Amino acid sequence: MIDALAGVSLFAGLKRAELAPLAAATVPRGHPAHAIIVREGDRAESLQIVLSGQIKVFVSGDDGREVVLTTMGPGSYFGEMMLDDELRSASIMTLEPCRVAVVSRDVFRDFLAHHPDASLALIRNLIGRIRAMNERFRDLALLDAYGRVSKLLQSVARDAGGYRVVDGLTQQDIGDRVGASREMINRVIKELEADGHIRREGRRIVILRAPPPGR
Repeated sequence: MIDALAGVSLFAGLKRAELAPLAAATVPRGHPAHAIIVREGDRAESLQIVLSGQIKVFVSGDDGREVVLTTMGPGSYFGEMMLDDELRSASIMTLEPCRVAVVSRDVFRDFLAHHPDASLALIRNLIGRIRAMNERFRDLALLDAYGRVSKLLQSVARDAGGYRVVDGLTQQDIGDRVGASREMINRVIKELEADGHIRREGRRIVILRAPPPGR
C-alpha cells in the first residue's frame, strides 16, 4: 500500500517512513463495473484513492438526468471535501472494475496536521478543480451544444495512426458530459460528420480536422 500511496500527487515528496502510518490505516476495497461507490447526499466520512480502474463523478437532477463532472483513473482521489463535515455533493460510479484505498476522515485529518506539504497539495488540487468547474460553467453559458461537443471530442482524443481518435464514448456519455440530450448529440455528431470534421468507425470517432468551436 505504501507504493500505491507514493504514486499519488497528494503525497509527492513524502518519505516511505512518513507514509507508513497512513498506509497501515488505509483499507483497500474492490468494486465491480458500474457500481455506485458514493451517493450524492451521503454522509462524507472518508477520502478514497483510485488504485486501478476508471470512475466517473456525476450529479443527478430530480428528473433522473445525469451530468458527468469528470472521470478519474489510478492515482486520483476523491472525498477530500469531507473535511467540512457536510454531505457528499456528487455521486461516484465505477466505469470498470476498480480498486480503491479508503482513508477515514479522522486518520486523514491527523495526517494533514502533521504534514503541511500535503495540505498545500490538497489546496492546489481543490483550486484546480474550481478552475475546471469555472471553465465548464463558461462553456455551458457561452457555447452551444455543437461547440461543447467539439471541445469535448478534442479534449479526450488520443493520437493513433496519424489521427486523433475518441474511443468508447456513447452518445449518451457525451450528452452527460456536455449537458445535452442524446437526441441533440446525435444531430451534432451527424453534422460534424457531414461537414467532414469526423468519421465514425463503430464506437470510435476519428477526428479528420479540428471541429469549429461553434456554428
